[in-house]
Amino acid sequence: MLALQETIRPSADLRNHYNEISKQCREDNEVVIITVNGRGDTVSMAYEEYKRMKARIELLEILAEAEDDVKNGRVAPVCETFDDLRNLLREG
Repeated sequence: MLALQETIRPSADLRNHYNEISKQCREDNEVVIITVNGRGDTVSMAYEEYKRMKARIELLEILAEAEDDVKNGRVAPVCETFDDLRNLLREG
């Protein structure tokens, strides 16, 4: 997994240097943390990177659910699962 570079900038920079921050996010693939009164407030990142991160999180959530199903015995043989899917497709 690729670690993203992070830059910390005050909120005034967002107002006064938006184009520069946008370029940092898009072209340099950096995450820009915006601070208010010296404390983290918001994060800016390239839209494409946001979509990739969101997809990874969704996949991890699905894998966590599957792991929980296995731990709690909520499993079935794969042939039964495919038979159930075929029957659903025929009905639909």
